[in-house]
Order: sequence, then C-alpha cells, then structure tokens
Amino acid sequence: MASGGFGSEARLTIGRGAAHIVARVARWSGRGGGTTLPGRALLAIAPDAIASLGRRLPERSILISATNGKTTTTAMAATILGGRYRLAYNSAGANLASGVASALVSASKAELGLLEVDEAALPGLGDSLSPRSVVLGNLFRDQLDRYGELETIATSWRAGIARLPDDCVVIANADDARVVDVVGDRAGTLTFGIDDPSVGNDDPGHASDARTCFVCGQPLVYETAYVGHLGDWHCSRCDSRRPALQIAARSIRTRGLEGVDFELATPAGTVEVALEIPGLYNVYNALAAASLAHVIGIEPQVIAEGLTRFRPAFGRVERITIGERRVLLLLAKNPAGANEIVRTVSDNGSLPVIVIALNDDIADGRDVSWIWDVDFERLMPHAERVIASGSRAEELALRFKYGGYDPDRLEVARDLATALDRGLQLTPSGAEMTVIPTYTAMLALQRILTNRGLVKPYWDRAPG
Repeated sequence: MASGGFGSEARLTIGRGAAHIVARVARWSGRGGGTTLPGRALLAIAPDAIASLGRRLPERSILISATNGKTTTTAMAATILGGRYRLAYNSAGANLASGVASALVSASKAELGLLEVDEAALPGLGDSLSPRSVVLGNLFRDQLDRYGELETIATSWRAGIARLPDDCVVIANADDARVVDVVGDRAGTLTFGIDDPSVGNDDPGHASDARTCFVCGQPLVYETAYVGHLGDWHCSRCDSRRPALQIAARSIRTRGLEGVDFELATPAGTVEVALEIPGLYNVYNALAAASLAHVIGIEPQVIAEGLTRFRPAFGRVERITIGERRVLLLLAKNPAGANEIVRTVSDNGSLPVIVIALNDDIADGRDVSWIWDVDFERLMPHAERVIASGSRAEELALRFKYGGYDPDRLEVARDLATALDRGLQLTPSGAEMTVIPTYTAMLALQRILTNRGLVKPYWDRAPG
C-alpha cells in the first residue's frame, strides 16, 4: 500500500479523473487539451500510469523516434493504420512522458498505441511500455545545449534497445550509420532506406553529422548521400557498411514543392506512392511509416493509399490561403532539416518573399550557432526579399549578410506577426510567400493564425 492509503489501481483511477478534468479546463481556457497538462496531472498522482495503461492496450504500442521527422512519420502511420485500429496517438506532437500519458489516458478504448517519442525519452518509455515495435528514424545534431553531443543520445538509445522485449521488432534507417551502430546485431531488425542514386550526391556535405566509422574510427565513404549523412555508406577500412535494405524507395520523381513520387519496394510487393508533400526527407518519413505498417501486416497497396491520402501536420510543408496570397510553412530546427528545406525550395525557382523566424527558447535550443552550417547561400539567388524574424533575428540577418545577400533586400522584424504582415504586403497578389520557422516560432505562428481565424486550433484538427 502506498503512502496515503491508496494502492496503485486507486491512484490510477484518481489520476485518470484528474487528467480528464484538466483536459476539459485546458480546452475551455483556449490552451488546448490532450497534450501535456492532463499527463502531468496523471503522473503526479500515479507515477506508474504509463506502464499500467500500456498493459491495457490489446495490440501493445509502437514507439517512433528520430531527430527529424518523427511527427510526420507518426502522422503518416496514423493515416495508414487509423482505419484498422483504434489508436492511442499523440497527434499534437507532445512526445515527452507527459504527452504520452495524455495520449494514453484520453484514448480509453484504444487497441494500439502509436506514439511519437522524444529522443531523450525513448529508453525510459520503452522500459515502461514494452512495445511491439520501435522505429528509429535518424540521429542528427540538434539542441546541443539540451542533448549534448550525438553520442550521448546514441549511447542512451543503445542501452534502451538492449532492454526491449525479445519480440519487439526494431525498424531502423539503414542509411544512417549511427542508427545501424545503435541497433548492432539485434535479431529481427527491419531495415529501410533509399535506393536511387539519381537523386543523391557524391558527398554528405560539410554539415554531415557522421563522417567516421563507429567500429574502427576511419572515414566513411559514400556511394550516394541523400539527406545529410544518410545514404549508401561503407567504411574505408573495415567491413562495416549499410545493411541490405528490406524496404526501399526507388525510381524517385520530384514534383517541385507539390510532392514526390516513388516506388515502394517491400517483401510483400512493390507499389507506386504519390506523396503530396515534397522532399527526400519526406520519402524517409514515408519509408519509416510504411515499414511499421508492413510489420503489423498491412498490405502494400493499403500502405500506398494511406501515404497518398496523408496531409502534413501544421507547419510541416503546409499551405494556407490568406486573401489572394498563399503561405507555405516549412519547419526547420537543425542543420540537416534546414539544408533539405533549402534544397527543396531552391529547386523550385524564384521566391518573392521568404520569412525566416529563428527563436532560442528551451524547445528550440539556446545555441543557434547551427545556422552557420545551413547552406543559405544556395537559397539566396532565388530569394527576392528576406525577412529575418524571431528572438534571434539579428543573428540570422548577420548570417545572410556574411553569406553575401544584398542588405537592401533584407529586413529585420523580430515580432512574428509584424514579419508575417510585412511579408504578405511584399508578396504579389496570387503569389506564395515562404515561411521557415524554428519550432517555437512555428507554435507562435500557429497561435497568430488561429487567433485570426485562418486555421483551426491544433487540438481540433484531424490527424494525418
């Protein structure tokens, strides 16, 4: 018996009641519901609630983690699986223990947990939930002041993976040498990656986060690099190399900022996929979602249809119409993701106005030196006007000036609403303005657009 005379089941019952009350109050107050506050209330009363609720899911749980793309991957998976299972799904992207607890307590009739998980929280949540599958999407440099060097997260993942149940299928991005090292020789691992040299590069670039072999320390050699250090790699000295791909994307055809098509090759057959969002990074997200669906037993054609239906979460390649103009939102939070956005946007030709919002809140990471590893020079010839915004707008503007961008075409507007309005003013009627915010700037933009009645609150938006 716990202190206060309440056993674990009684504490769980009380905690669930408190969580539901907190969720209703949060919705009523306009702060949203079902994200972190209900979970915090639940865990304060019943610290073992995640494990208790997880055991009640008939189909157990799937955990999805990555530095980049975990929200999109989970949403893609929800679109594929939503018609087959009742899901406990943290659709708002709250991916720490409190967010996972909120998702579990709000879905009392769920059969399957589909849970996006923060990189640092993955080992602990794996211990609590004993998942049927874990998806490891990638490991990039991100929020160094919070996570430390990448090896800190890799070491934590390695230990967490070793503690998973023997029947848990680990789904690993074989194009990421660090993820391959983390998984090691674990039996039953499913690998995925891109197999199309025509869309890759010869070298991962100066901002690569994995240049040496994790076995012998010698330089890695890339037959093809696709996104940052993700690609077809092998060691220049030992026999370490990318494992064979069990699920792969081939024959990739881009449609500019409108989308990307590819062949999805699985052990159960090959199908065509037409994604309505652009970029090779979203091909990786689709591969991760397809891989977990395959593990569950979903047919390839059903997977392809779900991926084609998918529409992104707020800010992650989303278009919003404002009067006679459109706004394209592209979240960027670290060098690898930002470079892929630069690559995708630059390949689309001239851009009348780009608003880039750089914040340094805790959720972004205080250290913004990563902007010097972003290849903004590739973007500059296509950008007619650039507006630097956010709490670190001046540093961003300095980055563009040192990159050689014309100062007469560069403006600074720290306030995001002001930057948005100025950008719309400069954007010709019928044209599209591009907005590239960091994470908390994206949330602020969401609030601005919601208050103006231009988008629904995130808790009222349908997942996927």
